[in-house]
Amino acid sequence: MRRPRPITPAPGQESVWDYPRPPRVEQVAERITIRLGGHLIADTRGAVRVLETSHPPVYYLPIVDFVPGALVDAPGASFCEFKGAARYFDVRSGETLRQGAAWNYPHPAPGFEALMDRVAVYAAQMDECTVGEEIAVPQPGGFYGGWVTSAVVGPFKGVPGSLGW
Repeated sequence: MRRPRPITPAPGQESVWDYPRPPRVEQVAERITIRLGGHLIADTRGAVRVLETSHPPVYYLPIVDFVPGALVDAPGASFCEFKGAARYFDVRSGETLRQGAAWNYPHPAPGFEALMDRVAVYAAQMDECTVGEEIAVPQPGGFYGGWVTSAVVGPFKGVPGSLGW
């Protein structure tokens, strides 16, 4: 499949088609929050984001910025050719449980050391994820963990027909 036509970003926006491959990790200036089960389960100004061609940013929050008990070890693992071996977590808030809704890289590959002791979550499985004051929308398709905000334009990997991008 051929590469789609990127949307031209407006001033102050980024095109995910300008993001690199292999991905880049960078610090995030904005406050990041996550709500589940009606409760705030993570709140940080210490997040990083991973930027990869055709994907909206994936936000990784320090594990210590999740409320105690929110992250529970879960079965399953995966491997990223860039970041290394990932482990998964169930995310819990009160009676609400989202199985396999978070992941991290306990021993990230060289160049991705900033991901150590940080966790990413699937926005679609949370009540609300914010970047600054904006509520993020989950990356299309359910497989990838990017968060879409008004600061980024696509088209985004994950939409129907994007498997070969």
